[in-house]
Amino acid sequence: MEPSTSDATRKRNPIIRAIVWHYSNTKCTIKPAQYEKEKYLISTIKFNPWLLMPAAIIVQFCCGSLYAWSVFNAPIDEAILGNSKVSQAPVTFYFAVGMLGVSSLVVGPYLDRNGPRKTIMVASSLFFIGNILSAIAIYLKYIWLLYLGYGVIAGFSIGCSFMAPVSTLQKWFPHKRGLAGGFAVCGFGAGSIVIGKVILPLIHTVGLPLTFIVLGFCYFIMMMISAFFFRFPPPNYTGIETSYTEPKVTAPLMPVNPEIKLTLKESINSIDFWFLSAIYFTSCLFGLLIISRLADIVTKLYLREPNEASTIVSINGALNLIGRLFFSTLSDKIGRKTSCLIMLMTQTTIIATFPLIMENRNYLVFLGCMFVISMCYGGGVGIMPAFLTDLFGTNNFGLCYGILITVWSIGGTISGLIFTAIYNYLITELGYTTGDAYPFIFNSYWILSLVSVGLLCAVLIRTHLKYRVLPPVEGQWYRFELFGRVFILKRVLSCPEIEILSLDEYDQMWDNYLKSRHLDSRSGDAVELSTLIDSNK
Repeated sequence: MEPSTSDATRKRNPIIRAIVWHYSNTKCTIKPAQYEKEKYLISTIKFNPWLLMPAAIIVQFCCGSLYAWSVFNAPIDEAILGNSKVSQAPVTFYFAVGMLGVSSLVVGPYLDRNGPRKTIMVASSLFFIGNILSAIAIYLKYIWLLYLGYGVIAGFSIGCSFMAPVSTLQKWFPHKRGLAGGFAVCGFGAGSIVIGKVILPLIHTVGLPLTFIVLGFCYFIMMMISAFFFRFPPPNYTGIETSYTEPKVTAPLMPVNPEIKLTLKESINSIDFWFLSAIYFTSCLFGLLIISRLADIVTKLYLREPNEASTIVSINGALNLIGRLFFSTLSDKIGRKTSCLIMLMTQTTIIATFPLIMENRNYLVFLGCMFVISMCYGGGVGIMPAFLTDLFGTNNFGLCYGILITVWSIGGTISGLIFTAIYNYLITELGYTTGDAYPFIFNSYWILSLVSVGLLCAVLIRTHLKYRVLPPVEGQWYRFELFGRVFILKRVLSCPEIEILSLDEYDQMWDNYLKSRHLDSRSGDAVELSTLIDSNK
């Protein structure tokens, strides 16, 4: 039988073969001897998984300097283009966000194969190179080199560094996923707190180009030292008690914490995966766009001093950090879906009233709303690792989370470019100035529509096993749980029909299904979701 054209092309083309191999081989290659060695930090000092928490914060702290970028905008525009009002430096931020997502997608399989230590070491080297190129770009006055150095190379390295702590902590702390996810990403917010206050004094001391050299070197040293602590848990590790060598083994009850093991294909083919992607993107959208321009808004619209603006950026970063810890920990108590609904409803309300806030020019009200938005933004980032693991398990977590971040970052990049294009058009073509609020108000309208879509996805996403794999009833189009009720949407000829069941009624349907599969929902048997999915095909 003749091979197909696609098969023949794949065999001949080494690039295609490399790509296929990269994404199809995610099995960890760490040897058993390496796991034995990694039980100890140095000599006879045993490794404690809780050390990963501060190590993760340090790595994310360095990467989180990206959130202080708005402090660089005016000095860079002035240094390269000779005009601090041309607003070209913020584009660097959007490029970096885009590359953050691309690198997360690319590095996922590499991380799963080789572990977090190598990943962080490579990423820290690239981050240093990106900062050096940024310094050269400012010295030579090449804006394109700045986009390449910081936007592309540093942005790529930030994505690699972001993935490694998140994946590692989700594997080490399966019973504290919300807390682990919060700590894994909270350093990102901490970075902007400190770096936002350091940038201007450092520029005044050593100059703008050398500022990137000094900061880049500090990031490199801190990340390399932290990389020493990172390692994956041994195979079949299920929990943590007091030490590396005494894991707590539990068999999760199926209705509470099932052992979900999905392939990559099964995960990304699920509508809940794309609902989760939309929730992630929209919960961060407004905060992402405002963070890159917050210092400009404070100085140009509210006529405050640059030092005050940098302080606001630092406070905003602190609240972003608090949001990551608060909402991720809260989600362990009230659920991921409920936490996301709270954050998205809060953001929708604030964005809807944003035009009124900006028109009235009430500085304190504006800051209060932006701080709340930043907490919600941080909360969305903090919850997502645990939310993803709850829905699809730890198999292929690196690649699945990479896809999630890629959707977020590409969406954020495109949205940032749209925001900038509209902003610049209103100023250059329609006569508005950088001191007018209307360019920001006009942009808030399309942002509101996207966040509303995210809120709808948060309503529809199904977080429990029984809502996702129970065979559909006759005529069913979709079902989801909300406010203690199960809503079943059915297709009919005249108009859609909605059947509403109580949780007890639906639980009875679920128990009947499990009995038909010879399973007991009250037993301690762990169940693989893929087995149930296969049975319903």
